[in-house]
Amino acid sequence: MKNDNAGVTSSKIKFCDLRCEFADFPKDEAIDGSGTCRTFLALWCNKLNKHVTKNAPCEAEFGARRPKSVF
Repeated sequence: MKNDNAGVTSSKIKFCDLRCEFADFPKDEAIDGSGTCRTFLALWCNKLNKHVTKNAPCEAEFGARRPKSVF
């Protein structure tokens, strides 16, 4: 069986959001042009030392690929 879901085997996965102990506000001001309204699309990951996609599956745990849904 081909594994196309980045190794995710459960719906209880860790997502990248500000509840993560390693997450912080983006290092660059207005990384997506949003200014100070805090509607940015990326977070700074202190574990990976880089910007990661907000609300995506944890890149530190699952890698840069996103899990794919099965319909």
